[in-house]
Amino acid sequence: MDKLILDNHMATVKQALVKVPEVTLLFWIIKVAATTLGETAGDALSMSLNLGYIVSTAIFAVIFAVAVATQIKAKQFNKWLYWGTIVATTTLGTTIADFVDRSLGIGYAGGTSLLFAMLIVCLVVWRKTMGSISVDSIVSSKAEMFYWTTIMFSQTLGTALGDWVADSKGMGYTTSAIIFGSLLAIIAGAYFWTNISRTLLFWSAFILTRPLGAVLGDFLDKPIDHGGLALSRFGASAALLVFIIFCLVVFKHRASAKSH
Repeated sequence: MDKLILDNHMATVKQALVKVPEVTLLFWIIKVAATTLGETAGDALSMSLNLGYIVSTAIFAVIFAVAVATQIKAKQFNKWLYWGTIVATTTLGTTIADFVDRSLGIGYAGGTSLLFAMLIVCLVVWRKTMGSISVDSIVSSKAEMFYWTTIMFSQTLGTALGDWVADSKGMGYTTSAIIFGSLLAIIAGAYFWTNISRTLLFWSAFILTRPLGAVLGDFLDKPIDHGGLALSRFGASAALLVFIIFCLVVFKHRASAKSH
């Protein structure tokens, strides 16, 4: 009896320490919106305001550092802080990917390959250091550092991958969105109908939502003769931000209580 009470108490304490949200359909909807916002906001700063990739990356890096530090210092799950940090990672990922792909001269394929390798290294080091890369294991500052570093790399990789498929491979934004959306649907099917590792499926889906957001963002703000809608980057960013805020205000959000 005492052991049962102790186990329940430890489970409650562990859940209280988890500062990431439970993964539901709402989580993925907001994630796609946030990654799309990262694309339009990142391009707004680097292109519309002509600040360039390096200056824009420096600005977003400061915002990212402040957001992550605040998130790690937080005592419990805060939906505003969590999703604000996600947006910070996706805007930073946009400008870093554009710098790697375009300014370094290694192209989309080279940038995607480099960023994929860095992401895998990050996951492997995280696994070897902490013993697990599942969401419910993120109950320490060290684990959170790995978590947010991995997310930043995944957002950067996703931007490069989305641009590579849409531009270099000539798929266009609509076709690319269908491709990435279909891959996410396959992962969802694997989650419901197979026994494949939930952690593997989570990170696969997490990575793929970024290129989906990248091509959706480009579809909104790129010129019509390039297959886009030529909407204002600032207007599109504002609309996406309002949508995210609406989801956070209207729907209930809870901290994760199970492995993914």
